[in-house]
This record gives sequence, structure tokens and C-alpha cells, in this order.
Amino acid sequence: METATAPFLAFPTMMAQLALASWETIGYRIVLIAQGACTVSEYQLMASEKVEALQLSTLALLAGCSQDEVVQPYLQRAQNNASRLRAVSR
Repeated sequence: METATAPFLAFPTMMAQLALASWETIGYRIVLIAQGACTVSEYQLMASEKVEALQLSTLALLAGCSQDEVVQPYLQRAQNNASRLRAVSR
């Protein structure tokens, strides 16, 4: 459930969400790597997701989209990864 955010807080809120989801994802991946449990597909995902997000963000930037739309690909991937890795770690 999404809550309404005042327009002037939308981007700072998005950036805070990105930071938290990224930290969570990095934490889970560090544990996987330290335990020797990180799969080849996870390593590949670490690189490919960033390339995809960069491409989408660049297209949004070149199209003159808002800063929210430029950051959205990174936020979506970070949140998806955090959720997926949270479920795996249980």
C-alpha cells in the first residue's frame, strides 16, 4: 500500500527508499559471498541489473522525464532484490 507523499517530498523519499533497499541488498549479498553461497546467476544479476537500470535512466533523462522517473529503474531493482534476497535468507 502506497501512501500519498507531498510533492516536494517525493524525490527525497524515493532517494531514501533507494538507499535503504540498496543497503539491505548489499548486506544480503555480502553474507552470501562470505558464506560461499552466492550463485553464478546472482553474480551475473549484480552486473546486468545495473546496466539495464542505467540504460532506462539514460533514456528517461534524454527524454526530459522528471527526476523521479530517472531514478525509478534503480529503485525498482533495488526493492525487488531486497525482497527476493529477504525471502531466500529465511
